[in-house]
Amino acid sequence: MNVLVTGGSGFIGTNLVSKLLALGKYTVLNIDTAKPLIKTHEPFWKECSILDEQKLEEVMKAFKPEVVIHMAAKTDTEPQHTLEDYQINMQGSENLLNVTKGLPSIKRIIITSTQFVNQYHGVPKDDEDFAPHTKYGESKVIMEKMVRASDLKCTWTIIRPTNIWGPQHIRYPYEFWKVLSKGLYFHPGKQPVIRSYGYVGNVVSQIISILESAPEKVNKHVFYVGDMPIDIYYWVNGFSLKQIGRKVRVMPRFFVKLLALIGDFLSLFKIRFPLTSSRYNSMTSSNSAPMEKTISAFGTPPYTLEAGIEETVNWLKEEHPNLVKI
Repeated sequence: MNVLVTGGSGFIGTNLVSKLLALGKYTVLNIDTAKPLIKTHEPFWKECSILDEQKLEEVMKAFKPEVVIHMAAKTDTEPQHTLEDYQINMQGSENLLNVTKGLPSIKRIIITSTQFVNQYHGVPKDDEDFAPHTKYGESKVIMEKMVRASDLKCTWTIIRPTNIWGPQHIRYPYEFWKVLSKGLYFHPGKQPVIRSYGYVGNVVSQIISILESAPEKVNKHVFYVGDMPIDIYYWVNGFSLKQIGRKVRVMPRFFVKLLALIGDFLSLFKIRFPLTSSRYNSMTSSNSAPMEKTISAFGTPPYTLEAGIEETVNWLKEEHPNLVKI
């Protein structure tokens, strides 16, 4: 089976391509503007932007994919960004849908959205209950509406990743894991903060389950991908134990809030500080994604929290050894 992955040089895409290749039953092509993160993936990569519809069509016609897994996207959420900054999520996705409709070889497409299409607004009433709080989220709402209006003849499924972590993560080694390794992380209070996180190995397993499921089980469905919601203390503490050999420090919330305000002040002078009010609000706000449908359909994910942390720290030891102190 020919499987085309857009954005296969990104974090989740890299892990997905690795798994597809390891299974040995798929012919894989990754189209991305960036080289793969793993050198051995380069023979399976074609440089192509989904914003270039003509080249995209040429590449896809030559490859004749039976399955398309669409992961290419701009995912950062800087407050100064406008909707126009996310053309790859909107125009790029529209180009991909247009090409897909013209290729009879394609039997299935899996389209990656985000949990941010409905954020801090309670559990969505249904798949079209949208409440984005960032321009990134807005761009993915537009993309999801495109999919529904596109009249695709093949089986289509939308996936909404939660907060995904694991080996090959592009930002965390320079942000969270770096701060934790230096002993600078303070957990804000003992009150539970329930969030939806997902180990990338479990997300890849869920995507492949969707790929291999009968059409009637997944067609026109939306699945959140990740793990069941947890108190983020256990996630942070698990990494603290493995990276620096001790439990994470818990500080009263008012103290952490004060540090965040200091960070806000320093940011006015372009001075970077590991904590700001935006980060503080994220650390102290519960937000659970409805994972029950996914778990019911595809079973309990194969990796426990402890196993995921173990694999991630082993990767850190190889790629970022300065972040592991024990």
